[in-house]
Amino acid sequence: MTSTERLKTEGKRPRREGHCLVAIGASTGGPSALAELLSGLPAEFPAAVVIVQHVEARFIPSLVERLQQVCKLPVRIAEEGKKAVAGAVFVAAGDDHLVVLPGRLFAYQAEPVDSLHRPSIDVLFESASLYWRGEVIGVILTGMGSDGAAGLKRLRTARHHTIGQDRATSVVYGMPKAAAESGAVVEAIPLGKIAEAIVRQVRLHTLN
Repeated sequence: MTSTERLKTEGKRPRREGHCLVAIGASTGGPSALAELLSGLPAEFPAAVVIVQHVEARFIPSLVERLQQVCKLPVRIAEEGKKAVAGAVFVAAGDDHLVVLPGRLFAYQAEPVDSLHRPSIDVLFESASLYWRGEVIGVILTGMGSDGAAGLKRLRTARHHTIGQDRATSVVYGMPKAAAESGAVVEAIPLGKIAEAIVRQVRLHTLN
């Protein structure tokens, strides 16, 4: 069975049973926004961070290097079959869609083949809503278009916490706007406050 078939055939998993996942999507203006956000996370951060940034695959290694320069956590490319472990940042690479599967495993899939963006933020968020056994914090940052809005709405519907970058600090207020207008965003806040909000939510989960 392919990862796409698993996404479609298996139901929503129980949550609040394990590690936190912070799933972040970004596009235009994203590398700088990600650098600022990640620089605000503490070295002892008890959650896994997974990022989809709209950029050509050949630029991902340099993005990872750039983010590692400002992030206190290790920043890695998300590899097929490896786990999303707490205390590390993983960046989607390649032209396929990154998903998280049961067991916190990463996988890449070609479907949906007609997606405008590869990798797709929506696909990552959808997989997290289905398979992550724990709290998910979905974050949509600056970018053009609407990728991530539907997936973020799915996370909110499943009672996960969702954050959207505000208009004033977005280079392009496309994706955050689409998510906010769909009702997917719980908190719409400035970029400089997002790391603090994420840390607060992770602490709330780990204390419960």
